[in-house]
Amino acid sequence: MHWDLILWLIALISNIGLLVLLIYQMICLSDLEADYMNPYESSTNINSMILPEFGLQAAFCALFLLTGHWLMFLVTLPVAIYHARLFTRGEHLVDVTEIFRALSLEKKYRFVKLVLYLLFFFLVIFRLVIAIYNSLVDEDEAVRGFWLF
Repeated sequence: MHWDLILWLIALISNIGLLVLLIYQMICLSDLEADYMNPYESSTNINSMILPEFGLQAAFCALFLLTGHWLMFLVTLPVAIYHARLFTRGEHLVDVTEIFRALSLEKKYRFVKLVLYLLFFFLVIFRLVIAIYNSLVDEDEAVRGFWLF
């Protein structure tokens, strides 16, 4: 197997993990807004998913840095920097006493991250298809024009 194919499979799995964690957080916020869940339970569920999301995003970004995919690294870097800034300032956790006041802002913040993660998902799928094609064909027929991503 080619290493490039393995890289894009790992990237696809980690991106799906990021999407699952983020969608779960959005469901918790929607349940809180519809009064299906109390604020303590909702903030506990969201806070338990934040650190795995930050770690997975950092690993996702580092994966591209270590493998030399510079454009994908630069595309994923702003989200990783934003997560690092939130973590160092202590603003990464949802406060149970302020959750109703910040509900619309938290939903918008997670919606923007969802759009970014979906963009990453489509870029990874695109590169995975190219890697599968390149692993199946000869060296002479391989696609070489998409090395930027």
